[in-house]
Amino acid sequence: MALSAPVLAELKTNIESLGLPADEDVLQKFSQLFDLLIAKNEVMNLTAITDEKEVAIKHFYDSLTLVKDRKVMELLQSGCRVCDLGTGAGFPGIPIKIMFPKAEITFVDSVQKKLTYIDEILTALGIHEGCTICHSRAEDLGHDPASRETFALVTSRAVANLSTLSEYCLPLVKVGGYFTAMKGDKVQTESEITSAQKALSLLGGKLVFQQSFDLPEEMGERTIVTVRKIKSTPKKFPRKAGLPSKEPLK
Repeated sequence: MALSAPVLAELKTNIESLGLPADEDVLQKFSQLFDLLIAKNEVMNLTAITDEKEVAIKHFYDSLTLVKDRKVMELLQSGCRVCDLGTGAGFPGIPIKIMFPKAEITFVDSVQKKLTYIDEILTALGIHEGCTICHSRAEDLGHDPASRETFALVTSRAVANLSTLSEYCLPLVKVGGYFTAMKGDKVQTESEITSAQKALSLLGGKLVFQQSFDLPEEMGERTIVTVRKIKSTPKKFPRKAGLPSKEPLK
C-alpha cells in the first residue's frame, strides 16, 4: 500500500520547499513509514488520519515545518540532542530522524504501547541509531537529572496551550537551547503567546521566532513558535503531575 507516485512527487516538492533534500532514500522511507503506520493503526489507535495525501501533508510534511526557523534547521543538521515530548505516533520525531539522521532523538510518551510501536518503526526503517525510547510523564522527566536541561532542542506537537507546554518542555532545554512548539491557527496561537509571557519568563525562556503558514492543499493553518532558553529553570518547575494542565502559569 506504499504511497502512490503522485503523492510521493508532491511530498518531494513540499519537503524541498523547506530547503531540505528529498532524495530517493528519503522518499522510500516515508513510503515505508506510511505502510507501517496504516497497518498498525488497524489494531491500535494511532491516528484518525489515514488518507495517503493527508498523512503525507498533515503528518510527514507538517512534522518538518519546524525548520522554517533556520536556527532549528542548523541545530538538526549539526546532530544535536533532541527531545520529542508527547510523541504519540512518532510525530514530529520520526520524520525529523529520516531527514536528519545525525540527530540524537529521545521519544517521550506516557503510553508504553506507542513507544513500542515507535521502536519497531525505527528498527524497520534502519534509523534506530542515536534514538532513545523514554516512557515517562513530562512532569517527572523534567526532574530527572539525566534529562533536565540537557537537550539542545525540545519540540512537541501536543495540543496543550503554550503556558502548559512551556512548563513541560523548558525544564528539559539546556541554557542556550531551544523549545519549538508546533501549533495551529495564527489567531489562537497569538492569544496563547500573550497568555504565556509570564510563564516563559518564569521558566527561563524568551520568544525568538514565530511564523504562521498554510499547509498545502488547504489542509489547515499552522504556526511555529520557538523559545530560546536564556536562563536556568527554577527547580520547582515542572510542578507535580496534572498541575501544569489544570492550572497553567499566568
